[in-house]
Amino acid sequence: MKFTELIETVPDYKKFFTVEEMDRRSLALAEKYPDRVKVYEAGKSRAGHPIYVLEIGKGSKNALLFGCPHPNEPIGAMMLDYLSERLASDDELLSKFDYTWHMIKVIDVDGTKLNEGWFNDSSSIRKYAANFYRPPGHEQVEWTFPIDYKTLHFHSPLPETEVLMRLMEDKKPQFMYSLHNSGFGGVYYYISDDVPELYETFSKLPGLFGLPLNLGEPEAPYLTELAPAIFKLFGMAQDYDYLEKNLGPDKDPASVIKAGTSSDDYASSVANTFSLVCEMPYYYDPRVEDQSEADISRKEALRFNYEKSVESFNFTKEIMTSLEPEIKNRNSPFYRVFKNVLETYPDQLQAQKNWIENDPSLERKAKKAEVFDNKIVSQFYQSLMLGMLRRLIAENNDGSAKLSAVANMADEAFDRKIEYLEENLDYTTIPIKSLVCVQLLAGLNLADYLQRKSDK
Repeated sequence: MKFTELIETVPDYKKFFTVEEMDRRSLALAEKYPDRVKVYEAGKSRAGHPIYVLEIGKGSKNALLFGCPHPNEPIGAMMLDYLSERLASDDELLSKFDYTWHMIKVIDVDGTKLNEGWFNDSSSIRKYAANFYRPPGHEQVEWTFPIDYKTLHFHSPLPETEVLMRLMEDKKPQFMYSLHNSGFGGVYYYISDDVPELYETFSKLPGLFGLPLNLGEPEAPYLTELAPAIFKLFGMAQDYDYLEKNLGPDKDPASVIKAGTSSDDYASSVANTFSLVCEMPYYYDPRVEDQSEADISRKEALRFNYEKSVESFNFTKEIMTSLEPEIKNRNSPFYRVFKNVLETYPDQLQAQKNWIENDPSLERKAKKAEVFDNKIVSQFYQSLMLGMLRRLIAENNDGSAKLSAVANMADEAFDRKIEYLEENLDYTTIPIKSLVCVQLLAGLNLADYLQRKSDK
């Protein structure tokens, strides 16, 4: 069986399924295929919602796949919805693998519900940004696994993280797929270790659906690039070392990080697990893969990004100073986001500035993709912060003159940012089917590779 044959059977989705829809579909699948599919509650979210695991097949190896490790990233949940149904109904596909598949469509249930305002229509960046939610690092399922590294000691995993920890410890998966996606850009990958045999496959997959690779700035300056748009997975130790180097001896990196380590880091400590992350965007602009030389250095491009980040932080600080006395619920997820921003961003910005000014490798001419990331795409992500800021203000707006003025300031800043992006982007909204197909094919190819390797 060629995995590309599956493409024709992936539905042409018009929207992302909600958490409730995902749950209903999982329970219905187990009812339809009782001899092949088991569904069980592995725990509850912080708000008490059940976290369901689908178990499919009876292979000798275990595969663990989970969607929405960040709640604004439902592409993987859609992929798992398709893959679970296909494995349940397709003897040929199921028998091709000697895996027992353990799947959680939505691991951060509560946070995902806070994103459902854009699930019915993700066609515009305005609607996406206005209904966006992403928790601070110490409340992200992906980054709350235990770690002891130098002065960083994190042992407060979320209930959702504990569900994954128990599965990792019990099932000791050979293959793990933490299903992430970016918001804007191109396709890129993270893997546990160097597997050159798959790089051509990974590189060509996006092109099957008219998507580019993301060849601009990596997510972090300390990543190890194994091939274009393919990086080695990392844990919080690498972030700690970056902060330690760029903040100097007077600042404890643990006070800036506040979070734990990654799923891959934890899984590799309890089992011989190989992990994959396939980052997919909702929107792209062809400039994300432009490797021609720009007329400025990478240092200059990064300085522009830094300066805009400082402007964004200062605006947020101004709004929060006015809003703080009026906060009604200090346990609001949106309030917790900005409490963390005020506490940690100044040090993050200082580390960014020191890295930019002291790294001699940044003197080279920038690629146009890098300039595009630093000058345009970075402001897309700032629009998401403004969207959350508006939601926080709306929670507390009692119609008073003070809060109405604060709301107007945030609304005007949001509108300016969106208008700037609309004017400076030539963006395409990617069909959900294409996003599902790339993640599906990347995962099946790696699962197949690991199986063949272990069977030798």
